[in-house]
Amino acid sequence: MQKDISLFQQMQEMEHEQVVFGYDEATGLKCIIGIHNTVLGPSLGGTRFWNYATDADAVKDVLRLSRGMTYKAAISGINLGGGKAVIIGDPYRDKSEALWRRFGKFVNSLGGKYITAEDVGTSSKDMEYVAMETKYVTGVPEFLGGSGDPSPVTAYTTFLGIKASLKKSTGNDSVGGKKVLVQGVGHVGQYLVKYLKEEGAEVYVSDIHEDKLSEIKKEYPDVKVVPPESVYDVDVDIYAPCALGATINSETIPKLKCSIIAGAANNQLENEIIHGNMLKEKGIYYAPDFLINAGGLINVYCEWTGYNRERAMGTAEMIYDRTLEIYAKADEENISTHQAALQIAHERIQQVAKLNSYL
Repeated sequence: MQKDISLFQQMQEMEHEQVVFGYDEATGLKCIIGIHNTVLGPSLGGTRFWNYATDADAVKDVLRLSRGMTYKAAISGINLGGGKAVIIGDPYRDKSEALWRRFGKFVNSLGGKYITAEDVGTSSKDMEYVAMETKYVTGVPEFLGGSGDPSPVTAYTTFLGIKASLKKSTGNDSVGGKKVLVQGVGHVGQYLVKYLKEEGAEVYVSDIHEDKLSEIKKEYPDVKVVPPESVYDVDVDIYAPCALGATINSETIPKLKCSIIAGAANNQLENEIIHGNMLKEKGIYYAPDFLINAGGLINVYCEWTGYNRERAMGTAEMIYDRTLEIYAKADEENISTHQAALQIAHERIQQVAKLNSYL
């Protein structure tokens, strides 16, 4: 009984509309879908396939991630709500066509309130299986009429966030000659390294998976590899977390030697208020994650409404100016950039909610 109360308390504190659990013994599917807010439109967010230590960790992750998607859509000016799914398991071992198709049926049962896409541990091929059972899926392969892997667009908006942060901090937005540490070189991290190298950045990379490091070293032999345990001790200009969240916390912030944090990982601040303020006090420019990693969401939104690559990239361009707007608001009101971004997102949601109340 206490566990149920705890879940509802979490939902209440984070203002979720709905949390749905799915289980299928035949395929081994264990999934959770979090629907945070649908004021702006149906909830859309990727499906994360991860080997969580406990079910409680999975619940916590889906709640935080789905909430982040609400703000990501709101601040990007697109008409979507926030949702996210997690599948509990080992993505290297537990995937199967049957599991994905069963998940697709589960998504379909929600009648369009939640639209899925790929995320950590999933791929366009996985979404192809999901699409066999539901139309409420994005990020499907291009040969099926989809937009394919959204990672390049996510990396692009992250890159724009880095450039805007440099513009704010130095007056020049070029990354040429800047030392940038990319933590996590999966799909998004690899594309981010590409953008950085093309503009002449000195790139450092770190990852817990040796195969990912081998891939990036093969493509860019001059990148410097940093052991995971040494990430926060390296003297760089920019720290770009592109793996899992909560890497910015009370333990790591005192160690950081960078002047800018701008990466693609979700929920980078372990505690939004405490650690947002700690970064402000330390003088580190922080580009809010749910803003600058919005490229993937922008891309699949454009797919959902009729895909055009140029339209998706053009929409993504606005992230640069919005990042500068957030820095200006934070300065004007003497608040953290995370608080400034949340205020802008909340204002849009409240305005649309008020508009809907008249209909």
